[in-house]
Amino acid sequence: MRLSEFFLPTLKENPKEAQIASHLYMLRAGMIRQSSAGIYSWLPLGFKALKKIEQIVREEQDRAGCQELLMPTIQPAEIWQESGRYDDYGKEMLRITDRHDRKMLFGPTNEEIITEIVRNTIHSYKDLPKILYHQQWKFRDEVRPRFGIMRGREFLMKDSYSFDLDQAGARVSYNKMFVAYLRTFARMGLKAIPMQADSGAIGGDMSHEFMVLADTGESEVYCHKGILEIEIPADDVDYAADLQLIVDKWTSLYAATDEKADEAQHHELGDDLVTARGIEVGHIFYFGDKYSKAMGATVAGPDGKDVVIEMGSYGIGVSRLVGAVIEASHDDDGIIWPEAVAPFKIGIINLRAGDKACDAACEDAYAKLLESGVEVLYDDRDERGGAKFANMDLIGLPWQLLIGPRGLKDGKVEVKNRASGEKEELSIEAALSKLTG
Repeated sequence: MRLSEFFLPTLKENPKEAQIASHLYMLRAGMIRQSSAGIYSWLPLGFKALKKIEQIVREEQDRAGCQELLMPTIQPAEIWQESGRYDDYGKEMLRITDRHDRKMLFGPTNEEIITEIVRNTIHSYKDLPKILYHQQWKFRDEVRPRFGIMRGREFLMKDSYSFDLDQAGARVSYNKMFVAYLRTFARMGLKAIPMQADSGAIGGDMSHEFMVLADTGESEVYCHKGILEIEIPADDVDYAADLQLIVDKWTSLYAATDEKADEAQHHELGDDLVTARGIEVGHIFYFGDKYSKAMGATVAGPDGKDVVIEMGSYGIGVSRLVGAVIEASHDDDGIIWPEAVAPFKIGIINLRAGDKACDAACEDAYAKLLESGVEVLYDDRDERGGAKFANMDLIGLPWQLLIGPRGLKDGKVEVKNRASGEKEELSIEAALSKLTG
């Protein structure tokens, strides 16, 4: 994409309303624009990053054996009344009455509608287990939306729901999601720590929040330093195998948010205790028959008798992850995108637009990179070099290819790594080989 044609309304000044780095840089880099309190339009640069994250989430859910569907944003009130949550949910739920005076709502979550689908379609234990998921926009009417997309009212969420015959099966499903979440966040360049979360009235140990460590995190978190060294499950992890050993390895070491902090544990750990800030990006939760019992979701068991289905839910804040990545990876000049989620891999900077040699070299490099399947943003504008450098650092693409008349005289171009700041002078051929390798 040529920057002269790309819709990228960057800002030179820091917006006054931005209180955290992700909000600041998403506005300045032309990724989002606010429509109303807590509601944003995603502009092309931001939308490309969002779609990259959405695709990683999809690939890891599919790898774990989940099946994707799509449920509506507008839901009938009846199923929420059936589960008992319609009156309990509070003012965060946006309630609507249609032209026929039917009560509707903009879904803040999807337990009711997925339970309705399953109870009407799955009737035998032979059709279990199932893990179904979708990625859909949600709405929760926050009292004080703030921090940009990190705590907005409208947000994109991946929510999975597991359906099993018994609690043993539910644990197998839970472990699959636990491992899938570790892999999902790691692929985005994030270190996400699973931390014991409130399991409500059900109790037990099947409830975890996944917290990304970031200096600007919203919560204080504590963990054993050893948990930071545990290796992420490999690409060839077998989801059909017993994953309990992997889960046990991660959960055997202390990790807690400030709400679940154990001061006695802190004292006992001493120098092994890590205190940091964290951002919640995912939550997995086993809730048994809470919804299936209330809504009559049963199957015929092996003995022919009705069995209430065991359920769990597993959420990832997809749009929130864009902000979390930026919070975890930025500097004073702008965003530093991990390659897997970068809207473009490479930014080409033409240091003297209009110069025949520079234009020709840039066009040739641009064409060859596109031909090799690399996503490129080519700054072909007639602007000062300093302005181009600042703009490219702000939007944070992993690699920059700098082409100017002085280097071309010696047959050289410059390759810059955004994360390390390291620059290397190479021949054009060597540069292209490095960037496509």
